[in-house]
Amino acid sequence: MIMMLMLLLSASAQGTIPETTANVRAITLDEAINLARTQSVDAAVALNELKTAYWQYRTFRADLLPEVNFEATLPYYNKSYSSYQQDDGSYTFVRNNYAEIYGNFSVTQNIWPTGGTLTLNTSLDFMKQLSDDKTKQYMSVPFAVTLNQPIFSVNTTKWNRRIEPIKYAEAKAAFISATEEVTMTTIKNFFDLLLAKENVNITKQNLKNAKKLYEVACAKRRMGQISENDVLQLKLNVLNAESELTSNESTLKSSMFKLRSFLALNDSIDLEPKLPQSIPFVVLNYDNVLNKALTNNSFAKNVLRRQMQADYAVAEAKGNMREITLFAEVGYTGMDNEIRPTYNNLKDNQIVKIGFKIPILDWGKRRGKVRVAESDRKVIESKLHQEKMNFNQNLFILTEQFNNQQAQLHIANMADSIAERRYKTNVKTFMIGKISTLDLNDSQTSKDEARQKHINELFYYWYYYYQIRSLTLWDFNTNTGIDADIEKIVTSS
Repeated sequence: MIMMLMLLLSASAQGTIPETTANVRAITLDEAINLARTQSVDAAVALNELKTAYWQYRTFRADLLPEVNFEATLPYYNKSYSSYQQDDGSYTFVRNNYAEIYGNFSVTQNIWPTGGTLTLNTSLDFMKQLSDDKTKQYMSVPFAVTLNQPIFSVNTTKWNRRIEPIKYAEAKAAFISATEEVTMTTIKNFFDLLLAKENVNITKQNLKNAKKLYEVACAKRRMGQISENDVLQLKLNVLNAESELTSNESTLKSSMFKLRSFLALNDSIDLEPKLPQSIPFVVLNYDNVLNKALTNNSFAKNVLRRQMQADYAVAEAKGNMREITLFAEVGYTGMDNEIRPTYNNLKDNQIVKIGFKIPILDWGKRRGKVRVAESDRKVIESKLHQEKMNFNQNLFILTEQFNNQQAQLHIANMADSIAERRYKTNVKTFMIGKISTLDLNDSQTSKDEARQKHINELFYYWYYYYQIRSLTLWDFNTNTGIDADIEKIVTSS
């Protein structure tokens, strides 16, 4: 009888037969990552942030190019009263009744070395009186050049030429890093589901084994070969396994929903995660990792941008201490009752104006703003120094964790295999009465923990690997950089 029960138990311990479901979809880690990068909400957020930065940069580039404008009033009609000062200083009201048509074509260019603007324009103005003599008149400006130049104010265009390219490079690096962070979230959700699935399988198998062992124990008890305490302990094992199975099935549903939602998949699909069989074994050198991170990561560009913006704030505060602006316009103009003569007898049209505003007494307000900007810059420099130290330290720790994780994964793999063999051996040994239920329970617990640890160590390996990728934007397995065609991504989406 005992031999028959041993054979029955051995057959049931070979493994759990996968349940078949109509809408089961097997999914590998690589497939989950590819889906997340294209379908997840996090990926969409990262893409929209990139688009914002892209068009901001395009707008900045457009500011450096000539701007062509055509301005027109077609037509302007005025039939109203307005005040008029007479020769003796008194005012009276006069009636206006005229129509006007105006057109102006201009080309404006920002002068980035000086911060001024240069405008070329040509215009034509036509006015016709609609009362009394109904005269008409034309005024033309065939050619005019206008310069508007601040003297001491901060040159915003020049500063933008330094800051905006760095800001855009930071946004591009941040997008690629965000894509890698989407991968990291996918890995966590994937392995959560994988572990939950494995826990359910383990608990189902343990429940089957517990029931079979309880049946064997009852038979042995009737023959007086086992104590009542051992029988009760095995009955308790059955109840604990049933309770644990219920809890693990609830966790499985939660993990399934979480990964499925993150990948934007249909709720009717049950995902069947596959344990990754191959991993890239690489050994990282901290100096190499740090060099790649400082070259590619958005953090280094963020530090440089914030330093420049702090310098710009100081320059702007200093420039606002006094304001001097040069305005000059030179060109030609003509006027006549007919349109053709307005372009013949041209006369000079020149305007030169220099305006300035220098504070005589402001109680130190402008100088105080300079001091505030300089103090803010020192605070930012201190923060940046601390952030760089923290970045380097965290990168060092992460590199060490990854290198150590390869050994941890190898040990966990061996421990999983050994614990499984030990449990199967102890089941057979218990059947012939050479070990107690305590020893059997200990081997089962060790088996379950070893399996869970193996999956956890595999998760940490992949998580550390992609975390380093997100910080360095470098694939150390292929020894190539992680790049993307930003122009194509933005314009095609």
